Amino acid sequence: QVQLVESGGGLVQAGGSLRLSCAASGRTFSAHGMGWFRQAPGKEREFVAGISWSGASTNYADSVKGRFTISRDNAKNTMYLQLNNLKPEDTAVYYCARGRGGIPGTSVYEYDNWGQGTQVTVSS
Repeated sequence: QVQLVESGGGLVQAGGSLRLSCAASGRTFSAHGMGWFRQAPGKEREFVAGISWSGASTNYADSVKGRFTISRDNAKNTMYLQLNNLKPEDTAVYYCARGRGGIPGTSVYEYDNWGQGTQVTVSS
């Protein structure tokens, strides 16, 4: 069982930036696609970004394209999400997740391990 630990969340003003990290335990990190999801109060968990096992392929939700960047460092067993030009509607708990396969999907059902989440709050 892999353990995922997110960090880097916080309170930021609109237009600001944050960098989230997801540290993974275990030796299979590089064999799996990874993803970031978020969940705002009263809303369902939604896909934000995904990255393939090698990092060569990425995909993003339309709402974050051009503002967020997903990356990974397999040597460090760590995935990142750079959040730029943040908006109040980006406020949510952000979760990292391990994909069931090497190519990430957008459905929560395509992921089998989840972190505990990190809060991102964007003030207007």
